[in-house]
Amino acid sequence: MYKWPAIIGIIFALSSASCEKDIHINLHDASQELVVDGSIENRKPPTIVLTNSINFFSSIDTNILKTLFVHGAMVSVTGNGYTVTLSEHEMDTLNGNKYYYYTTDSSDAGLMRGKIGQTYTLHIETDGKSYNAETTIPAGGFHLDSLWWVWGVKDNKPDTVKAYLMARITDPSVPGNYARYFTKRNREPFYPGLNSVADDEITNGTIFDFQIDRGVSKNDQIDFNHYGYFLPGDTVTLKFCNIDKATYDFWHTWEYAWSNESNPFSTPTTVLGNVKGALGYWGGYAAQYKTVIIPK
Repeated sequence: MYKWPAIIGIIFALSSASCEKDIHINLHDASQELVVDGSIENRKPPTIVLTNSINFFSSIDTNILKTLFVHGAMVSVTGNGYTVTLSEHEMDTLNGNKYYYYTTDSSDAGLMRGKIGQTYTLHIETDGKSYNAETTIPAGGFHLDSLWWVWGVKDNKPDTVKAYLMARITDPSVPGNYARYFTKRNREPFYPGLNSVADDEITNGTIFDFQIDRGVSKNDQIDFNHYGYFLPGDTVTLKFCNIDKATYDFWHTWEYAWSNESNPFSTPTTVLGNVKGALGYWGGYAAQYKTVIIPK
């Protein structure tokens, strides 16, 4: 999901410089900080990835990334009337590397599955420091009514090699709703869209149709000539989630910063995390799923 797992919240932009004289900026190394990537979804246990930050201009390779995972931390989640200590787990990736995360063990997984309307507190202790964050899995909010697909258009005719996803969504009249979406194509993982979050500032109290762009892995080079659509024969699942404002603020600012990271004329953006003393976020997701099959 992230362009680099260890720098989820560290994206800088340099302000423009005059063409008439050279400006030399002496950049100091930033101190290492904890980076938290944590979420809990309705009916699922929490998942927390802990890494250390690196300097923005550091070289990145597989060997460096291996060293960034934080091992041996004390991680717990409080909610559902319980406090559950999470254990560190490892997973093999497709390229043979290890991926580390914290989650419940099978013995207590049932105690800490996400529930709609519940609030969950994350507590982390590592390297002599402690960190806390809170999130809620929203009750109510946007409702995913239906999902369908349409052909693209080329030369004023249906383009039957490009299919686009459409969703009909009901936004209740109570303001202050926030959402994030992901798409899954065939056996691929769920990927978020380039702009995966939305609020209801414009849509409040309406029923509206919305084109859902195909999600992308931000680890990969994105081909914008082929961005956003699906192919004939694809089975497509939409994961549409209500989220709280803190989760929205994090992803809204993170995606804006990510999209502008190579633009020296962009306005610097502060990524708004909700883990006190650390980078990153702890977010709750009230997920709804719908699937369509695009015929060949």
